[in-house]
Amino acid sequence: MKILQFKTNINCGNCIRAVSGFLDEAPTVEQWEVDTENLDKILTVQGADLSLDEVVQAVEEAGFAIEPLA
Repeated sequence: MKILQFKTNINCGNCIRAVSGFLDEAPTVEQWEVDTENLDKILTVQGADLSLDEVVQAVEEAGFAIEPLA
């Protein structure tokens, strides 16, 4: 299982609901969660064949900022 983490501006329950459809429909995303308690609002995504570009595109299409963590 591949795991990717991103800094985002997904900061509340409404934001999570707004992005959920986009991430749930991304074919390579199997599981995801946002740590809204973290100052960087860390999005953790898991999937066997996870695509960084696909995750970034899904979050940006939902209207949120996203930046891969090193």
